[in-house]
Amino acid sequence: MTIFHAIFLGVLQGLTEFLPVSSSGHLVLAEYFMDIPATSLAFDVTLHIGTLLAVLIYFWHDWLKMAIALFAGKGGEKDRRLLLFLILGTIPGAMFGFFFEDMVATLLRSPWVVASTLSGVALLLFAAEKMASHDRPFGSLKVLDAIVIGSAQALALVPGVSRSGITMTAGLFLGLDRQAAARFSFLLSAPIVAGAGLYEALHLLHGTTQGLDINFLWGFLAAFLSGLMAIAFLMRYLVSHDFYPFVAYRLVLAAMVVMALLR
Repeated sequence: MTIFHAIFLGVLQGLTEFLPVSSSGHLVLAEYFMDIPATSLAFDVTLHIGTLLAVLIYFWHDWLKMAIALFAGKGGEKDRRLLLFLILGTIPGAMFGFFFEDMVATLLRSPWVVASTLSGVALLLFAAEKMASHDRPFGSLKVLDAIVIGSAQALALVPGVSRSGITMTAGLFLGLDRQAAARFSFLLSAPIVAGAGLYEALHLLHGTTQGLDINFLWGFLAAFLSGLMAIAFLMRYLVSHDFYPFVAYRLVLAAMVVMALLR
């Protein structure tokens, strides 16, 4: 892998991780159609760590309040409740990844799978935009919401589904407003990405995975910076806009992939 490939894939990861268009799907398509060498799981996780840092920095105030609430005798109930929701929401995805990660990595990294999931989740997102009430603020989150959205996040292991796309869609179906759905989706991504990074780091220490090189650093920086910009953009965008452009993008991209595969 060249430095150009590392930076390109990092930017691609950062821009698509937080927009509901699937970062893993775009990476699979880039490898397949642009003849970019297949990346190792270690490099994929490195890119995700870059976007994790973007989430931690953009929402630093939320993370700080949750950390303080852990040690507060009185007060901080709202922040402790949010932390509990993030823990509950992380469990389904962590369990799914533990049991099915190898199968997904070997059997489902296919352009046909990506085309199917791009279009399938697009239709779900369209239905959520059309049918949901969009009237529940972030403070109305409940335990059931966290479990449902977390269960949806478990599906994000499949390329083309999109972690942000499927969790935001679930949030919309539950009646959350667009900004609330996006905010919880972004916060929820942090624990599972951190866990995946720790898991892969242990493999690296035991010499079971490809080692790090300078291209990992370039990819990390590219993913971090582009991810930070993507979060800031989407949070501002959702103040007065809907998800329909992302629905259209997913459907058009899926159609282009199918046409390319059938040529």
